[in-house]
Amino acid sequence: MTAESIMAFLAPVVLIAPAALLAVQGLAALLSRPLSEKHSALVTQVAVTAGLTAAIGVLALMLASGSRHVGIELGNWVSLPNDEFGEHFVFHLHFAFDRLSAPFTILSFLLVGTIGAFANRYLHREQGYGRFFLLYAVFLMGMVTAVLADTIETLFLGWELVGLSSALLVAYFHDRPAPVNNGQRVWAIYRFADAAFLMAAVALHHVTGAGDFASLTGQGPWPYGVATMAPENALFIGLLLLGAAAGKSALAPFCGWLPRAMEGPTPSSAVFYGALSVHLGVYLLLRVSPILELSPLLSAAVVMLGLVTAVYAAVVSRVQSDAKSMLAFASLTQVGIITVEIGLGFRYLALIHMIGHACLRTLQLLRTPSLLQDRNQIENAIGARLEENRGGSLLRLPPAVGRSVYRFAMQRGSLDALLDRYIVAPFIAAFSWCQRREEDWAALLSGERPGQAEQQPSDKRGAA
Repeated sequence: MTAESIMAFLAPVVLIAPAALLAVQGLAALLSRPLSEKHSALVTQVAVTAGLTAAIGVLALMLASGSRHVGIELGNWVSLPNDEFGEHFVFHLHFAFDRLSAPFTILSFLLVGTIGAFANRYLHREQGYGRFFLLYAVFLMGMVTAVLADTIETLFLGWELVGLSSALLVAYFHDRPAPVNNGQRVWAIYRFADAAFLMAAVALHHVTGAGDFASLTGQGPWPYGVATMAPENALFIGLLLLGAAAGKSALAPFCGWLPRAMEGPTPSSAVFYGALSVHLGVYLLLRVSPILELSPLLSAAVVMLGLVTAVYAAVVSRVQSDAKSMLAFASLTQVGIITVEIGLGFRYLALIHMIGHACLRTLQLLRTPSLLQDRNQIENAIGARLEENRGGSLLRLPPAVGRSVYRFAMQRGSLDALLDRYIVAPFIAAFSWCQRREEDWAALLSGERPGQAEQQPSDKRGAA
C-alpha cells in the first residue's frame, strides 16, 4: 500500500468519527432514550480516539511523503445552471488536509477529548448531562467541518454548528435568567458575524465564480498561495471576513460577549472560549490570509483591530474580581496579538501561537474551580501568605490617569452599552417601524382601519 492510498483511507475517518458520535447522541435524544453516563463516555472516547488517530496518521504520512495537500471530495450538493446574467453556483462539499488544517484538527480532537474526560466526572449526575454531550458532539462536528473545509460554503456550515452549540451551552443552566440572557446576547453577536460571513461568501462567488479556496488563494498550498483578485475586491471581501472574525473571536468592539459566555459549565468554557471556538475567527483570517497581501489598507485594519483588542483586554483583565472573567480577557489579549501577527504576515508564528495558547488556556480554565485549594496548598508549603496583586501596573500610573484607566477598566469600556445604544436600539426601532407599517398595510387590504388591530387588545382589556 502506498502513502496516498493510506491517506485516502484515513482522511474520511476524521470526518466519519465526529459524524458518528453526533448521530448516536442525536438519535438517542430523538428517541427519548438518552445514553447512560457510562455509555455516553465510552462512545465519546471511541469517536474522539478514532478521529485523533486518523488525523495524526494523515499528518505523519504528509510529512513523510512531502505532500502538502490531501483532499476529500464528497461531490456537489447544489449545482445551479447559468442564469440570464451568466451567474453559476456550485456547492462543493470538499475538505482538505494541509499545513494549516491538519495540526488544528489534531488540536481540536485532543482538547475535545480531554474536556470530554473531564466533563464526564465534573457533570456526574447533573440533570443536563445528556444535553451537554449532545451539544458537545455538535461542537466537535462543527469544528472538524470548519477546520477541514476547502470551500467557503463548507466552512460556513461548520461555523454555524459551532455557533449554535456555543450559544446553547452558554444557556446550559436555563433555570436561571442570567445564563439565558447571556446566551441570547452571544447568539445575537454570532448572527452579525454570520451575516458578514454570508455576504463575503456571496461576494467571493461573484468575483471568482467559485467558493473553493483554491480560486481565492491560487493553486499554491497554504501558506504559499497567492490571490489574484483586484485590490478593491480584496478590500471589500476582506473587510466582510474581518467583521465575521471579529464577532466570532470577540475582537473589538464585540469583546463584551466573551466574559458573559463564562456562564456555561467550566468544561464548555474551557473548550469553547479558552481554546477552540474563540480562535475560529482568527483561523478564518489565517485561511484567507493571501487576500491581506493584496490590500495594504486591509492588512493595516487587521493589525489595528488586533492592537486595540489586545490593549483593551489587557487593561480590563487587571481589575476583574473572578477567575473566569480574568481568564476570558487574558484569552482576548492573546487573540488580539495573534490577529496582529496575521496582519503582519507571520502565518506560521500565528498558528504556533494559537495552538500553544489554546492548550495553556484549557489547562487554566479546567483548574479554575480548584484555584483556592491550590493557593492554600502553596501557602501551606511555603509557610507564608502569597503577595496579592491589587491593580498591578495601574498603580504605577499618575493618580489622575490611573483613576480614569481604572474606571474605564471597571466599566469594561462600556462597549455593551455603546452597542446597545447606537446599533441595537436603532436597529430594533427601524424594524419595529417596518412591522407597524406592514400591519397597517395588511389592515388596509382587509378593509380595516390602520392601527385598529393594535387597539383591539386594549379595548378588550377595558371591557373585561
